[in-house]
Amino acid sequence: MRQISIALVDDHPVLLGGLAHIFSEIPRFEVVGTGRCAADLDKISEQRPDIILVDLNMPGDAFSAIRRSHEISPPTRIVVFTASAGIDHAVKALEAGATGYVLKGSTDDELIQAIDTVLAGETFITPSFASKVISALRSTPVRKPADQSVRLTVREDQIVRLLLMGRTNKEIAERLKISEKTVKHYMTLLMQKLHARNRVEVVLAAQELGTFDARPQDQRGPLLN
Repeated sequence: MRQISIALVDDHPVLLGGLAHIFSEIPRFEVVGTGRCAADLDKISEQRPDIILVDLNMPGDAFSAIRRSHEISPPTRIVVFTASAGIDHAVKALEAGATGYVLKGSTDDELIQAIDTVLAGETFITPSFASKVISALRSTPVRKPADQSVRLTVREDQIVRLLLMGRTNKEIAERLKISEKTVKHYMTLLMQKLHARNRVEVVLAAQELGTFDARPQDQRGPLLN
């Protein structure tokens, strides 16, 4: 099995060294670079690693660096790993091209779960504030508005609701009793139908249509299978 190449950017030397040690001890990961500032992120992106784990609190403009990194190497998944629990920071990072936002204080397992999630083409936001981030994104024009004539099917609506709850493709498949491959197929259809670039934008576009019922599940009745 091919190793997952990962690069780390953090201006705190102790934390940077600790992260490098953690991932170097996991056989399926290969640490291919480290950096301590936004300029280092530019250089690291040119190596096109699978994952770049980056802090926000470092010398230079981290958000601009994330945007440039995404432009330099679109396939590279950028996971923000930061102590900043500010909703505005999370929104700016996701708009810039990050597909993961993990708060420091998370466990090693949670961080690796985030990495696995974004490698699978999904977006990961620390669950404790994911709904607040999505709410903030609703007022931000980050994509082409969805065609108001578009209507979601019952199954598509179910999937969007579970996305809003932060569920992964695997969890959605288990909840709806369908295959994970089928969930991925629906995700592709939803992104095309709603002119969305990622999972977060799928939820935002669905809410804009006015056909997506965002009430808590216990106020709507059970999900249909």
